[in-house]
Formats: sequence, C-alpha cells, structure tokens
Amino acid sequence: MSLRPGGTGVAHEEAFVHPALFYRGDEEYLAGTVPFIRAGLDAGEPVAVAVPGARTAQLGGALGAAAGQVTWIDMAEAGRNPGRIIPGVLRHFADRHTGGRVRIIGEPVWPGRSATEYPACAQHEALINLAFAGREATILCPYDVARLDPVAIADARATHPVVIDRYGLRPSGDYAPHRVIGDYNLPLPEPAEPAEAVAMSFDIDALSLVREFACHWGTRFGLGARAVGDLELAVNELAANSCLHGGGTGTARLWAENGHVVCEVSDAGTISDPLAGRRPADMSPNGGRGILMVNHIADLVRVHTGPEGTTIRVYMSTLSPGLS
Repeated sequence: MSLRPGGTGVAHEEAFVHPALFYRGDEEYLAGTVPFIRAGLDAGEPVAVAVPGARTAQLGGALGAAAGQVTWIDMAEAGRNPGRIIPGVLRHFADRHTGGRVRIIGEPVWPGRSATEYPACAQHEALINLAFAGREATILCPYDVARLDPVAIADARATHPVVIDRYGLRPSGDYAPHRVIGDYNLPLPEPAEPAEAVAMSFDIDALSLVREFACHWGTRFGLGARAVGDLELAVNELAANSCLHGGGTGTARLWAENGHVVCEVSDAGTISDPLAGRRPADMSPNGGRGILMVNHIADLVRVHTGPEGTTIRVYMSTLSPGLS
C-alpha cells in the first residue's frame, strides 16, 4: 500500500480531496488508514474517523497515544441511515473546524450492508462530491474489495475521483458521480406482501388524521412508544411537504418488513435539489428541512423522484439498528 507524503498521495490543487481506499485484509487496511491519520495530525489538521465500531478499536490500538487526538464515530450507529452521514457526521465535524483543512475517514459501505440500504449508500458517496465542493477537506473512504460485491467497487470508482490500492494512487477513469445519483434514482420495489400494506390519502386538512393513521398502524406493526413518536414526526413532516410542495395531496402507506415498519409518502411533486435533506438546517432551502429531520430520526430513508412524482420511504426498526 503506497501513499505519498501528505497521507493521501493527492496534491492539494483542489480544495476537496475524495479518494477511495481499496484494501484486502487488516494489513492493507491499517497501511492505508494509519499513515493518513498521522499525516493529518502532524499537519495540525482536525481528524475524524467514522468507521464501523470494530474498526475504531483496531485503529485506536494502532495509533497508540495519538488516538486521543482523533474524533471517533461509530459509523454503524451514526451512519446506519446513509442519508444522515453528510449532515450529521461529515458536515457536523467539518463545520466545527472552519479555520483550515479537515481530514476524515468515512466508511459508509461495509460487508453486512443490506441490498435495501446499498442504493442509499452509493448515492451518498456520489453526493459527498457536491456537498463538499470547494471545501478544504480530505475524506478517505475505505472499501473491502475482498468481501464487498463487485458492484460496490465499480460504484466506488464512479463516486471517487481517485483510487488508492496496493499498487499506489491513480485517477479514476470511471468517475461519474451524477450518473450514480441517477442510476439509483429508481422506482422503489413493492412490498413483499402488498396486500398487507395499509394506505390513506390526505390533504392539508387531514394532517392530523394521517398522523393518527401512522401511529395506530406503527403500533400494530410492532413499534415501541418512542419509535411511534418518531414515526409520527416523520409522517407529519413528509405529509406537510406533500401539501406545500407536492401538489397539495398525497398518499401514505405502511407495512411491516424484515423487523421494520416501513412508511411511504407519495405525491405529485419533484425534488430538484439532489442535496435536499442532506444540508445542515441553516443551509437547507424550503422543502429540504423536513427531509433532513426525517434523515436524523429514521433507520433508513429511500427516495425516488421524477416528473411523475416523488416517493419517500422511511424505515423504523422494531428490533435493533440496521436492516436485515
């Protein structure tokens, strides 16, 4: 694993640097991440490491005393909903350190991510390039090429302008983040048991009714009291957005799926801003703050939008965090 001075192998001609680290096994993982962290600390850069929990212990042990200078984030918890990572992890850290370059390791795609989660992960990696354009930041994204699906590795080449592997660093000839955003903006699959889904239509005068509908069925499908409260808040925000920005009416559907209650809100509107729901609240234009709130409270949010309308699907766990 070969990294040039500076810890990324990438010169800083551009403010934002976003390499993918392709590794096989623990030795390559540490060879690609530990020098990156140490180079940031030596340069006086604030450093955050957002990786799945087991990796935080491994990296902390490799860094020794220097680990105390790093901000550690369990990505399996903070980033279980990929839509939360930009506003709640990456921007949250970067916006607290605005005096110069920040350095972050962010690992949003790891073995064990489900097929339901993965499209949101791929879109997230593409959207980082828009969210941090012009910012002084370096975000290194590790990918386990031995254990991840080849599709994830191909998408990483499309969402990262440069890649680093055991042979060194090189520009990615497949870099095309806007294509990835579009490729995963697909109609969402129907429930496995569509006959078991419940639905109601609503307008501005029925917002209280759609909240009651969501709470009733969320409880029936297995959510606890706190999760029902979060679901009520999410449905209220999405339904209000439909009434204000989506043609004045919408439809809500709920069903149970793989240890989750799924709530879907559909309307006739189109989301034109690819970063809607992923900017910090004080930078979100009208129509994005409700989705931002939903991203922060849901276990997963999936979105399909186009000229025919928008569907936003929210997953709330009845069990432990994460999707099976």
